[in-house]
Amino acid sequence: MAETDRTPVTVFERHESNVRSYCRDFPVVFERAAGHHLWDSTGRRYVDLLCGAGSLNYGHNPPAIVERVMAYLATGGPVQSLDLHTAAKADFLERLIGLVLEPRGLGDFVVQFPGPAGTLAVEAALKLARKVTGRTEVIAFTAGFHGASLGALAATTSPLLRGGAGVALTDVTILPYGDAAHPDGTDPVTALEQALGPDARTAPPAAILLETVQGEGGLHTAPRTWLARIRELADSVGALVIVDDIQAGCGRTGTFFSFEDAPELRPDLVCLSKSLSGMGLPMAALLIRREIDQWSPGEHNGTFRGHNLAFVAGSAALDHWTDPHFTDHTAELAAAIRTSLTSITDALPAGVAEVVGKGAMSGLGFTRAETAEGVRRALFHAGVVAETSGQGHVLKLLPPLTMSLTDWKEVADTIGDTALTTVAGARAPASRSSTAA
Repeated sequence: MAETDRTPVTVFERHESNVRSYCRDFPVVFERAAGHHLWDSTGRRYVDLLCGAGSLNYGHNPPAIVERVMAYLATGGPVQSLDLHTAAKADFLERLIGLVLEPRGLGDFVVQFPGPAGTLAVEAALKLARKVTGRTEVIAFTAGFHGASLGALAATTSPLLRGGAGVALTDVTILPYGDAAHPDGTDPVTALEQALGPDARTAPPAAILLETVQGEGGLHTAPRTWLARIRELADSVGALVIVDDIQAGCGRTGTFFSFEDAPELRPDLVCLSKSLSGMGLPMAALLIRREIDQWSPGEHNGTFRGHNLAFVAGSAALDHWTDPHFTDHTAELAAAIRTSLTSITDALPAGVAEVVGKGAMSGLGFTRAETAEGVRRALFHAGVVAETSGQGHVLKLLPPLTMSLTDWKEVADTIGDTALTTVAGARAPASRSSTAA
């Protein structure tokens, strides 16, 4: 195992749980970060296209946000406040409502802070949906990822994660996701109608839980017609629609919410986390349509509901959404990413890879997971941090929304060269010596 100049990687092997994962793919010790770059303790610089699994949409340590947090600490503002009223929370709420929710037709939603993790937003959404409807069953979808706590895990389909539960995961029906016909020939719309239509053999669910773009599941993207049908069928049976926008939200797909180009969906509950705090501080929120906010005081709680540094950082991050230069750049970056990836797939042998995802949440879907993993490893060797998703066959790219087009073009060239070299190496015939061996 590699070691850095000052901090041996083996310290983590000795003292940290075997459950660690990302560090196995990137076995260095990172010491510094800024924008779209990371530096390890040897001083080597990397381009970060992992970005905290989507929790750093504005890059590492954005100066304006860091400055606001440091100023708050310098004034002695409370950091931990349970759910007490604080000036930091008030400012965040007013800005979230005024700058994000009202302009997008969600001004009648209220905000719940369930705790610092995205899975807690999902847990709160599922509990509230069951309370409001008096039902227990939930519908979720293949390749969905909603968290590793038990309620959210029941709606997550990863065999590895489900296997770690140790108990039965019940009260969730998994249907095929709506981006294409599935290998067994099941049509997603037909499956929906069989589960929710007038001839359904099961009782109607409390809620339908979905991601409009599946980050961990392989960058599947939901078609608008399928999303519209979900809303129609949910209304017909009195079920609520929950959108998990934890990774796809906060501008990742080109708009603040991933579902803005599908107004027919009209979610009842929206789960947010990851980039909501603007700089990677733990924070989650559940947006609740006002008329279904039926919680009793304290019925769902948690010690870290009041993380004021995250409120301060989140308020500062929302400044981006008042700046037309930022929103224009986000659209330009999304277009540039898609153009670059299309050029890469066109340069590869036919059928090797396709462009998947949406906006700045895109990637290369390879036909073989071994190829995707080979490209990921080679990229890290070249100084680019990126992960695979789905069943390991998708190279997922999450550059900061603040990355310049010039910097993106430079790293896109590296991705393209690396993909071509990796694919060529995998397709090269074995030498006589290796064959004989």
